[in-house]
Amino acid sequence: MFRIVADGLNLGAMSDSSYLSSPSWIFTAVFALSLAIATALKVWLSTRQARYVARHRNEVPTAFSRNVTLSAHQKAADYTIAKTRAELLELAMGVFVLVAWTLLGGLSALNSALLQSLGAGMIQQIALLAGFVLVSSLLDLPLALYGTFVVEERFGFNKMTLRLWFLDLIKSCLIGTLVGLPIATLILWLMGATGSQWWLWAWCVWMGLNLLLLLIYPSFIAPLFNKFTPLVDESLKTRVTALMQRCGFAAKGLFVMDGSKRSAHANAYFTGFGATKRVVFYDTLLARLSVAEVGAVLAHELGHFRHWHIGKRILMMFGLSLLCFSLVGWLATQVWFYQGLGVEPSLDTPNDALALLLFMLSLPVFGFFLTPIFSALSRRHEFEADAYAVAMTSGPDLCTALLKLYEDNASTLTPDPLYAQVYYSHPPASERLARITLQPR
Repeated sequence: MFRIVADGLNLGAMSDSSYLSSPSWIFTAVFALSLAIATALKVWLSTRQARYVARHRNEVPTAFSRNVTLSAHQKAADYTIAKTRAELLELAMGVFVLVAWTLLGGLSALNSALLQSLGAGMIQQIALLAGFVLVSSLLDLPLALYGTFVVEERFGFNKMTLRLWFLDLIKSCLIGTLVGLPIATLILWLMGATGSQWWLWAWCVWMGLNLLLLLIYPSFIAPLFNKFTPLVDESLKTRVTALMQRCGFAAKGLFVMDGSKRSAHANAYFTGFGATKRVVFYDTLLARLSVAEVGAVLAHELGHFRHWHIGKRILMMFGLSLLCFSLVGWLATQVWFYQGLGVEPSLDTPNDALALLLFMLSLPVFGFFLTPIFSALSRRHEFEADAYAVAMTSGPDLCTALLKLYEDNASTLTPDPLYAQVYYSHPPASERLARITLQPR
């Protein structure tokens, strides 16, 4: 028995034994094995998390017994378990869809259908990207609805109506089309017009557009979804302004966002870049915290800027995206990459969109194994920001603010330690509050 395969520039007949040692088969095996290991680890970690939280559901940890009621602790446990189960459902769906797109030939079938109807060329490649996004988005809809109107609704967090949810979806699709389609077209053009170094040009364009989005998001995109009003509480404004001056931080304005329009979760954040930087408080946060506690939360956010965490993350994004673009630039010329993921490439009519899509599909599989590293780095930044907040405001105020936020957001106080090490971008409550209380003023 023989198979005809493309291997670089040579086409030839290969026996089954030769095929099993071919680069395409090896890559298929590596991809499938990595997917299986990553999926098994995710399932194992999630089940550990659910069991650990359930096992500690009926007793508030001693360190929190004065501030957290048993009912609040149990609600957080139930919410965590419900979200974990939803994540397992999403994981199962995600693995099935990934295998369907790749090893089962879904992407290859979509590409062939579009080639037959549109012919080869830029229009077909753009249609392939758009078709992939459309199908993937439709497949994600049921789980997104379940997460919002079942899980979040059950625990009293969802404030959205079905109408508002779909309006947000329509707005997101329109923005994605108006922004994403030109970017995709430009990158595809660069891939075909600038030779083997296309990935360097594409990376420059990509990073420039990301920086541009940081500038325009606060003023033009965010207001399409939420209402932002200037902060009017004079006592809070005075305290916040004094804190920012003490920290040497300037922002374009202080705003309150109608977060309660969609969710009962509370938060505060900085957004923008350069002259467009602004401080945004959720109305749910202001309704729950005292003026001193809001100041402590703001000081934490200022700590991220003082320690250059935002700049470091942008530089990291620059470096990782450059690595990814260069990797795509190489993989796009390797026939085994396409064949290993279920696509038979045409040597006569290269399809750059296929290379981009296959890379986007396979990257999360291998990237999962780096998750603990990025999580640990993020937790380190959170500890540094907490220390800065304690130095600039008050440790007790930060502790009480965090406890209220943990309670309001139903964040479990007893996560599985291993699960937290892998996934948590913020330190678990017990570690975080213990560190804060030890910080010198």
